[in-house]
Amino acid sequence: MPVWLAAPDAEWARQILQRGVAALYLVAFVSTLNQFRPLLGERGLLPATELLAAGRQRGPTLFRRWGYSDVRLVAVATLGILISALLVVGLPQSGPPWLPLLLFLGLYGLYLSVVNLGQVFYGFGWEMLLLEAGFTVGLLGSNQVPPPAPVILLIAWLLFRLEFGAGMIKVRGGREWRDLTALDYHHETQPMPNPLSRQAHLKPRWWHRCEVIGNHVAQLGVPFLLFLPQPVASIGAAGIILTQLWLVATGNFAWLNWATIVLAAGLLGDRVLHGIFPWIPADLGTAAVASVPGEIPVYWTVITVAGSAALMVAGVPALRNLFSPRQLMNASFNRWQLGNAYGAFGSVTKQRIEVIIEGTEVGAPGAPPEDDAVWHAYEFKGKPGDVRRRPPLVAPYHLRLDWLMWFLPLSGIRQRWFFALLARLLAADPAVLRLLRRDPFAGRPPRYLRVRTFRYRFASRAECRATGQYWIRTGARIVVEPVAAR
Repeated sequence: MPVWLAAPDAEWARQILQRGVAALYLVAFVSTLNQFRPLLGERGLLPATELLAAGRQRGPTLFRRWGYSDVRLVAVATLGILISALLVVGLPQSGPPWLPLLLFLGLYGLYLSVVNLGQVFYGFGWEMLLLEAGFTVGLLGSNQVPPPAPVILLIAWLLFRLEFGAGMIKVRGGREWRDLTALDYHHETQPMPNPLSRQAHLKPRWWHRCEVIGNHVAQLGVPFLLFLPQPVASIGAAGIILTQLWLVATGNFAWLNWATIVLAAGLLGDRVLHGIFPWIPADLGTAAVASVPGEIPVYWTVITVAGSAALMVAGVPALRNLFSPRQLMNASFNRWQLGNAYGAFGSVTKQRIEVIIEGTEVGAPGAPPEDDAVWHAYEFKGKPGDVRRRPPLVAPYHLRLDWLMWFLPLSGIRQRWFFALLARLLAADPAVLRLLRRDPFAGRPPRYLRVRTFRYRFASRAECRATGQYWIRTGARIVVEPVAAR
């Protein structure tokens, strides 16, 4: 490998990037193993078999050739978990340079096969981010070769698209980002608050103004530092890490923030890390390469250059998109979901509307329940429901059903998957009930279901002390009248 292609100051970057991204794949495949079948399996809310039969999958998938079955889905998810675990502990990285690449391409192919069948349940920006990150870090090779400088540059380019794209979508989006009021609402109205979200929301307004300004600096200015020489690039990466840690502390955004942290940590040079943590060797990369006899294989140089060039070409549409007045958010420009455009929260909702599903065992068949019927609410694992329950910490795990419940008031209640969910609850389907935190009927089918919406807001400190409630809800409205199983 020519000297100009090597980045010996990035050996710790390789370890952080490959093991960190593999850990996120592990979380993603565990999430798939636990949730795909009740949501998208043979008897799921949106069966993947129907999607394949209609030829409407988003892109390449192994299931197109094999056919979908729940058994095959379990095999794919289990294989993904095993490969991810191997890469997390670093065993393949001790082998030839092609071995980590082969395994990361395996993770990429397996997860792409899942995502392309996932429909709305896998329609989030962090899915394509994980795919692109896995494809890219595989090109870093093993410990037997120095990390390739072009791949480190590609990591910086991916992080730049992720952060700068999010910043641009905000200043082009809702006025609240421009008048600095976005964080007056966001902590309360975000899809899935966590235990500290309420405390963040109750901060004074000047604090929220500072948060927005800090966000704009971190997303619109700091990303340019990533392309400058060390230690400036590390300063930029550290700034991104700090802002992402605040987002981790105040929200549940699956693995989006953690993926950003891993990518940014991968741009901290070995010497910079050694300066911060003296026990970390500053010359790990040079020592690792010197311990391996022989020259760097020519084939690996060819693979590195070809793979890097392909990713650079794939990213050209995303570059144009960054500066387009019609900027797309979380968009892929090819079937392989590489070189994507990213972004989040171009606008912020001003009030939180929660959809609450309730059931009752009262009522005669064919007759609506009486006005005094007792209704019991189904509780979800992550989304707000019980006003006395503190929002939980969930991320980096992704509760896909809970997230879509947040979108319901925004996209309209009459979604196919939602009415399929109601039908499964009426039948007390065990697989669907396992996706919930609490079934008020302990596995028995209710006689009727209804759906109400409420406006939720965080309780003030005084209200919380007086009532024990974390949420105050008002404005009850029935959006689905009582329905019974057919």
